[in-house]
Amino acid sequence: MSRLRIVVDRVSDWRAFYPSDDVISAHDFLSQLSSDAPAQRADDAPQPATHVINLCGGLDYLGIGYYVSLLAQARGQKALPSVETLNQLSRKSLIDMELGGIRVLLEELTRKGALPVPQDATHGAGKPPRLDLLLTFGESEDPALARLARKLFERLPCPLLEVRLEGRSDHWVLKRVRPQSLSHLAAADEDRFAQALNRHSRKVWRTPKARRHYRFDLAMLVDPDEALPPSNRTALKHFIREGRRLGIDVSLITRRDEGRLAEFDGLFIRETTSLDHHTYRMAKRAEHEGLVVIDDSQSILRCTNKVFLHELLKARGLSAPQGRLIHRGELRQLAERGQHMRYPLVMKVPDGAFSRGIVKIDGPETLVREAERLFHDSALLLLQEWLPTEFDWRIGVLDGKLLFASRYYMARGHWQIYDHSGARTRSGGFATVDPSEVPAAVIKAALKATRLIGDGLYGVDLKQLEDRVVVIEVNDNPNLDAGVEDVVLGRELYRRVMQVFLARMQARRQPVLG
Repeated sequence: MSRLRIVVDRVSDWRAFYPSDDVISAHDFLSQLSSDAPAQRADDAPQPATHVINLCGGLDYLGIGYYVSLLAQARGQKALPSVETLNQLSRKSLIDMELGGIRVLLEELTRKGALPVPQDATHGAGKPPRLDLLLTFGESEDPALARLARKLFERLPCPLLEVRLEGRSDHWVLKRVRPQSLSHLAAADEDRFAQALNRHSRKVWRTPKARRHYRFDLAMLVDPDEALPPSNRTALKHFIREGRRLGIDVSLITRRDEGRLAEFDGLFIRETTSLDHHTYRMAKRAEHEGLVVIDDSQSILRCTNKVFLHELLKARGLSAPQGRLIHRGELRQLAERGQHMRYPLVMKVPDGAFSRGIVKIDGPETLVREAERLFHDSALLLLQEWLPTEFDWRIGVLDGKLLFASRYYMARGHWQIYDHSGARTRSGGFATVDPSEVPAAVIKAALKATRLIGDGLYGVDLKQLEDRVVVIEVNDNPNLDAGVEDVVLGRELYRRVMQVFLARMQARRQPVLG
């Protein structure tokens, strides 16, 4: 478990709260020559990371509080707020850029009654109506404004934020956002701050003897409501257990915890990814904060779009289904061209997953009808040859090495692994096998395909038709389910994933000073 440092202007600023050894004055913090732990020798195990909650004043450029965050980051520590956040808060143009879309949320909150409709009457000497809020770790005193508070904290992670809304006719605008120090906190807000801090990081209230010391903190992003998640609950428990055995404290987080990413050393996405989605945004944010990320944003970009993969595999000479791209402007000519095509064919939307957005085309009429329907959602579609097989190979690859090999069988009476035609989604069976049972050509094609993407965790889908091996697609967050992909390796599968995180987090922790 990571260590915590709460930095205040003076230790006396903390006297209203429960005493804690984690509290340190800005002077003492800045006087340290390096991180809290002594410099490591070559044979020492990595020390637990230190997370710094900066509650100082002087957060403007080159102020005392600014230097607290600056030196914390230079020492390889996680600072809240970070220097990047402080720089954004100091420039209105950067705030406006970071908070794009907040006005839409303000309008929605006004429509739903969470915010009062601003009155035309002004207050005082021509001043417009205004509403001042104090946000504590992304929480608002008014529960109706929880979404606004959380959104602001996600965009500008800061322990204490002063927010001013100004009324303009029938809507509110975000007039000012600025950090607040603990010493300027009103007595009426102290309890609320303490409770928010307690929820944000319960470590502050524990005695040192009660803490279990982990060298690293890993966030595992999940969606509890996802119907077909990449890992089932038992698998998530195995990841947590194996991570902690290696000295990694693995914590489950959801999209609502985006503002907490800076607390961690790594992010493991176990939620179905997409480009126009919080999974991609959180991967980018975690990378910006210096975390080890699987799936990294580049892998999400390259894998979630079938058009990109089709062109990539084709350009690099890998065997893939024969096909072509069609664009919306071809719709009128498609009926004529369809008369000369060989059927059946398969039509795919670029970002389909779990067999969704993939249709079988039996003839020219079906071609035009399905293209017209799918063009509503995408300007490009992928048209490929139909390659019927009893099963698809799924080869799991991690860090450029084979992780597992499975056969995924087609759903009974259906041509795909997942059948969404009924009220309930049906899927075919599976068989996870020893790699020695997999044709060498299949493994070779899978490893070659992933080298085009990156060095993360991938699931390569392939079809084998006699001597022909075809790469269907590369998935950036393949299923790792207990009872399925772990049949051969058992707990060792989860341990190998955690070992990759461990090695990469150790490599990242290179203190600048000391």
